[in-house]
Parts: sequence; C-alpha cells; structure tokens
Amino acid sequence: MLGEYRIQGRGAAEIAAGVERAVGAGELEPGQPLPPMRELAGRLGVNPNTVAAAYRILRDRGVIETAGRRGSRVRPRPATTGREELRVEAPAGGHDLSTGNPDPALLPRLAPALAVAAEEGDRRPVRYGDDPVDDGLARVARAELDEDGVPQGPLTVTSGSLDAIERLLTAHLKPGDTVAVEDPGWGSLLDLVPALGLRAVPVAVDDDGPCPGELRRALEAGARALIVTDRAQNPTGASVTATRARALRAVLREHPQTLLIEDDHGHGIVDLPLHPLAGVTRHWAFVRSAAKAYGPDLRLAVLAGDPVTVDLLRGRQRLGPGWVSRLLQRTVLHLWTEGAVDRAAVAASYGTRRDALIDALADRGVTARGRSGMNVWVPVPDETGAVARLLQGGWAVAPGARFRLASPPGVRITISPLAMADIGPLADAVARAVRPSPARVYG
Repeated sequence: MLGEYRIQGRGAAEIAAGVERAVGAGELEPGQPLPPMRELAGRLGVNPNTVAAAYRILRDRGVIETAGRRGSRVRPRPATTGREELRVEAPAGGHDLSTGNPDPALLPRLAPALAVAAEEGDRRPVRYGDDPVDDGLARVARAELDEDGVPQGPLTVTSGSLDAIERLLTAHLKPGDTVAVEDPGWGSLLDLVPALGLRAVPVAVDDDGPCPGELRRALEAGARALIVTDRAQNPTGASVTATRARALRAVLREHPQTLLIEDDHGHGIVDLPLHPLAGVTRHWAFVRSAAKAYGPDLRLAVLAGDPVTVDLLRGRQRLGPGWVSRLLQRTVLHLWTEGAVDRAAVAASYGTRRDALIDALADRGVTARGRSGMNVWVPVPDETGAVARLLQGGWAVAPGARFRLASPPGVRITISPLAMADIGPLADAVARAVRPSPARVYG
C-alpha cells in the first residue's frame, strides 16, 4: 500500500510527524491511501487510539483526508506541497509574467517615509502594553473606509491579508468546518484553508464577482465562512459590482451566522468603486492591504470588523507577535497622507496594459478576462500544453492549477512587467499556445 515507505513511531505526534515529513519529501504521494488504523496500530504495537490521534493531527493539518469506510489518504494537494510549487521558470532572456508582483516603477520610495517614522519612534518609543494600532493610521484608515461604505467597527492591524485571514478562520472555526472560496481564487488562500484543517468549497466567479447561486448552494450545504475579493480578484481580475453586491448581500442575509471576510488588496491600484458586503452577517471582517500599492515587503493590512471578531483576532495576536511594528504603521501612514502613490495614475497604468492585452487577444480570437488589477485570466483547453508552448516562445505564465478547485483550466498572465511594445508579440504567442495541436496523420 505504501510502497517502500514504512510508517514509524510510538506516540501520535511522532507518527504524524513522520507521515508529514514523508509527504513533504515525496515518499508518500498525493492520493496514496494510508493503512487502516487498527492495521497500523498492530504493526507499530500501539493502541489504535494512538493511531486515530495521529490521523486526526494529520487531517487537522491538511495533510490527509478521511472518507469514512474508504479510509484515509494523502490529500490530492496536501498542505506540505503548496501551490506556489506549481511555478515555471522564465527562460534566459524571456519575460516572467507568472509572479503576480506589482510594477516596481509604480511603487513609492520607502526611505523618506521610513526616516519620518524612525524619527517619530525616537521621540515616542513604543513600549509593551501600548495600543497596538497607531492613532493616526486608524483615523486615516477609518475615514477612507467611511467613504467606501464599510460599516463602523473597531480597527486593528495585521501582517498582511493572509495573516488576517488565518487568524480570523482560526478564531471562529474548528477543524472540519467548510469555507466558501472563490474558484478560480488566490492560491495561497486555497493552501491555507486545508492547512488549518478546514474544507474549501468552490464558488464560481465571473467578471462581477462570486455567483449568487453558487454562494447559496455552498451556504445551504453548510459552509460557515465566505472569503470574497472585492476588486482586482486574483487571478481573474473580477470586481464586485453594485448589482452583484446587492444579490450577494441578499443571500448572506439568509445565513446571518456566516463569517464574512472581504479582501480589498486592490485598494490603491484600482479605479473601480468598492461595493462592500459587510454588515449583513453577525460576524464580518474587512481587510485592506498595503502590499500591491505600496510594496509587498511592508506586510501590513488594516482590518475593520464587528467587535467580537476584532477582539478575537487581537487576542490571538497577543499570544503571538503581540502587534505589528508601529514603525511600519507610521511608515504606511506617511505614505498615505503624503500622497506617495498617485492612485489614479497607477490604476490607469495597469488598466491600459491590461485592456490592451485583452483587446489584442480578442483580435486574435482568444477570450480573456480582467476587469481590474494586474492580472489577466485566459481560459485554455490544455493548460499544461499552453504553458509549455509559451515557455518555448520565451513567456513564463502561471499555470491555472495554482488557482483552481473545480473551475476549467486557464493561465494567469501578470501584466505589470509588460511594456506596450510587448502586447502584440505576447498576444501572438498566446494565440498560438491555446490552439489545439494539429492532429497527426500516419501513413
């Protein structure tokens, strides 16, 4: 059943750690079945309850899945093999359009803002027990949230969007609970959910955001949380419209116990209006990251939510890092208040390149999606073949498998490294790559 690998250990933690190491090393492959608990207990000379506890640890960590009488098996994509491993290396002299990074030319200089923050830190050193959120940052963030229609609620700061989402899911849910996620959706999130011992249920996404019928199906099937990207959805560029927001809020009102998490990582790079969903469920959180507009290394996001949710998140923060560096908070505050980023110009720059690529592909008979943000999603009949053919032409794109659960294949193209002169050659290469290979005739 396990080939050459033999599970070893006496305690539950030791058995679980050995299996997880084997999965990470490739000695146990995705989909491979594990021995029945009593069989493994007899082989190891331990109580079956010890093996049951080990399997429970592995399931909670997203390494294995259990299917009742069919037993346990390594997850098809276990948490130890993240979707980021599904990457391609750009050829020498080629174009790397696979990373999802912002255009460095559009990011602000950090040195002046860091200097201002450091000087303030010298005047007012931060001490243990101080408020974890900078007052000035909280005022500016709250004012912008008010303008965007995000409901009133306490604020806190996390180390980016994924940090916030992990703490929120851990605080509200228990292993085995189901989370409704966008499909296609953010690959790191699709890794995180099973790593927490939760189950992801896909909700299809079109250009206007999650499809209401799909969301209703997921919630009626028992999903306890929903994670939505309001704008610049990764990888499709979807942006929730006013009409779609009304429809989604109507569905959520039917399930008021749902934990709603909104990710507005597109703030500062998108010129489409925000249509938040928050406020229709008892527990909600709205997360606004600084990464795409101000730089990924800042690792900072502002979060608003209902009092219980924010209190739970702060409590878990206190048990870990305590707070996000006030030096970074003051740096972001300076960038925001001094207009270090021309948001309209940044959005226009990404929009011009994105729209030009979509139009060029349409001229060549290729359908592509991308209403906002820095990515374009291209449905393809053969994902592996399309990626390989583009690589041969000098273009590295992200395989859609990094972002999909049940949705059809595709590739994600990040437009931030593109110059306008690249659009035509890239569109030609994509058009060639997505066409089915010609049938071979043998005499």
